[in-house]
Amino acid sequence: MKTVDLNSEEFQEEFLKTEKFAHKTVKHFGWRFNPEEDVVERVLKGLTNNKILYGKRFCPCFPVVEENGKYKSVEDRICPCPQAINEEIPNEGKCHCGIFCSEEYIKNYKKEKKEIEIEGLSVTEVENILKKDQILGEELVILLKARDEGLANFKLIDIREPFENQMMRIKGTDKLLPISKVQWELDEWMKLKNERIIIYCHVGSRSGYLQRALQSQLGFEKVGNLTYGIADYPGEIERG
Repeated sequence: MKTVDLNSEEFQEEFLKTEKFAHKTVKHFGWRFNPEEDVVERVLKGLTNNKILYGKRFCPCFPVVEENGKYKSVEDRICPCPQAINEEIPNEGKCHCGIFCSEEYIKNYKKEKKEIEIEGLSVTEVENILKKDQILGEELVILLKARDEGLANFKLIDIREPFENQMMRIKGTDKLLPISKVQWELDEWMKLKNERIIIYCHVGSRSGYLQRALQSQLGFEKVGNLTYGIADYPGEIERG
């Protein structure tokens, strides 16, 4: 599988084309860019990455699969996707990956930082959260704090691409195993089969897809998904 070098001339040239494409899209639909610049940068890099690898600007928040010798995005997500145009932005104010927003969303935008303090957690309470298939950001904060205190034992796995991990990752992440390389890193995944693991991506779509595959195809029974991904995680983030 081809590996994309973010510092290569090829990537830089394609990235400029993606930026122009995004600005034209915003102008055409009367949208706005997400006020969080790191979200915009991540998605632009993801679109560029997919354009180089697969020939189309597939949404980076959804897996790309090969069928009959052709690449396609799960749910047919090619930017700007019809789901964003017809449903997500009109109804929710922003598209699934978060790069494009409505004017109303920008007006109502408030960046909130949540602080969660954990006190008096019992082993039973922690175990009940850890056994869930779908885990919220606030719950992962609790689990990581509990793990630090010896009340929980699990591995936190980032399944995004290396450039996304470098830009930002959840503090406490144990391993990076990109979903795009699962078939080449199957041995690494099988080492985790009998451990309790929590996987995450940017907004929970890729990790949810992989969770179902691990359960149905490889027999994983102890894998949880961070439902809304790192984008909705209120805890500590590392960069670089």
